[in-house]
Amino acid sequence: MRVLFVCSRNRLRSPTAERVFSEASGVQTLSAGTAPDADVRVSLDLIEWTDWIVCMEPRHARAIRRDFGPHVAGVEITTLGIPDDYAFMDPALVDLLRQRLAGRL
Repeated sequence: MRVLFVCSRNRLRSPTAERVFSEASGVQTLSAGTAPDADVRVSLDLIEWTDWIVCMEPRHARAIRRDFGPHVAGVEITTLGIPDDYAFMDPALVDLLRQRLAGRL
């Protein structure tokens, strides 16, 4: 399974998720952001690559549906409801990601 983690600027939350789940068996991970100044922006190539999009906030899922509508028609999009309150690899963020994705990854 190929999982794309998405936050705003691809600097804290989604790169943390990418790293945390990169060693899960049978899983490939990447991360991207929806903001114009994201380190890696969500692109059509990433959308076509992924099997599952995991967004940190509802606004990220809305942006993806708005910008890539027909291209995400068959892609599962999940929203975790994790606010931009954490540093990269913050232990509390790592724990929250693991809790929210327990049983899935």
